[in-house]
Amino acid sequence: MDAIILARIQFAANISFHILFPTITIALAWILLFFKLRFNATGDSKWMDAYFQWVKVFAVTFALGVVSGITMSFQFGTNWPGFMEKVGNIAGPLLAYEVLTAFFLEATFIAIMLFGFRKVRNWVHTLATALVAFGTTMSAFWILVLNSWMHTPAGFEMRDGVAHATDWFAIIFNPSMPYRLVHMLLASGLTAAFLVAGISAWRWLKGDRAPVVMASLRTGVYVAAALIPVQILAGDMHGLNTLEHQPAKIAAMEGHWETGGNVPLLLFAVPDEKAQTNHFELGIPSGASLILKHDPDGVIQGLKDFEGKHPPVAPVFYAFRIMVGMGMLMLLVSWACAWALRRRGTLGIWHARALVGMTFSGWVATLAGWYVTEIGRQPWLVTGVMKTWEAASAVPAPQIGLSLAMYLVLYAGLLVAYIAVLFKLAAKAMRDGAPEGSALPTAAAPVAAE
Repeated sequence: MDAIILARIQFAANISFHILFPTITIALAWILLFFKLRFNATGDSKWMDAYFQWVKVFAVTFALGVVSGITMSFQFGTNWPGFMEKVGNIAGPLLAYEVLTAFFLEATFIAIMLFGFRKVRNWVHTLATALVAFGTTMSAFWILVLNSWMHTPAGFEMRDGVAHATDWFAIIFNPSMPYRLVHMLLASGLTAAFLVAGISAWRWLKGDRAPVVMASLRTGVYVAAALIPVQILAGDMHGLNTLEHQPAKIAAMEGHWETGGNVPLLLFAVPDEKAQTNHFELGIPSGASLILKHDPDGVIQGLKDFEGKHPPVAPVFYAFRIMVGMGMLMLLVSWACAWALRRRGTLGIWHARALVGMTFSGWVATLAGWYVTEIGRQPWLVTGVMKTWEAASAVPAPQIGLSLAMYLVLYAGLLVAYIAVLFKLAAKAMRDGAPEGSALPTAAAPVAAE
């Protein structure tokens, strides 16, 4: 296989594994802050029990996110040196801002968050939790600034083939950044919400109806039910932004070949890139025109307008439908479970089973969305500035293939171990009950500093 293809697969494998963990920790930190604030407001120990149980999940997830991020960053030097050579004046500072304003903040206060509850005053512990949550969000902000700039570059000029910043405000708030940031933060919220709801539902099915289980379950379900319609709206706005700036990506997402109006919304098809057509189409007449142009007669550019300059169609087309399909399933399950909790105060057996099945649904939707975004940018690495092949190293294909195989084996093992640990932590909590709760201080009598 070609060295560039192998290098792309390796980077995709690394970023796919890495993104699983920040997608959880970004929002889980805010859920932990919610648990802590509820405890402070009510003095009810179930909220602190929930905090203690889920902060362990946060710690394991955070550690894997840090480690996997390091291996991913190495590849800028090993497989893609041309990237930093050409746009390093912009990418380098943005990555440095992420370390300085976000990662250091998280690393500084996470120890207090994990181990300081009985060693510092209650308000200090709450503040540490809030700062870690803020740090995770700032980390996402800077990474998405860079990623968005690669899609819709602005605020720079080329001098002797090298990008130089001319307007950092334009670089940071480039045309797609607000939409991409909101879309990703909501994806994180949904991922964490379904994780909390799914593992809590698993305990519920095992007969554990402790207050901490029901508190976690309700939090996960209600957060998911509240966020999913907002995510659908944000996704629609992001799609309109993409149509404006990356019409070839939209054409691939829709499997649309000929420029014209009354474009159907394809629910399913088999794109044939060689023949430039689709087989076995099943669609809603004029649906794509209505969504993208708000007019059933709206004209949308087809892939044939971007001959040789559009992304691979099939992976973008299918990944988009997986993302949207998972979003619809999230809407159905979260609203059905929220309705059951509001009407009956508890779940039905099938509601709980559905939640368990959706425990890692956020991962599926996030990965599918990232594949749409990143494959949809091809053949560009930085749109209009640098094509992917220009950044590739001279590392021979066999060496890349060997390291790729090692990464895949390692990541598969780590992923299985991570999921097993999550359920082992849940099972341990079931066996142990909530021993921390009996010794918790009330909100009115916080722990004194030792």
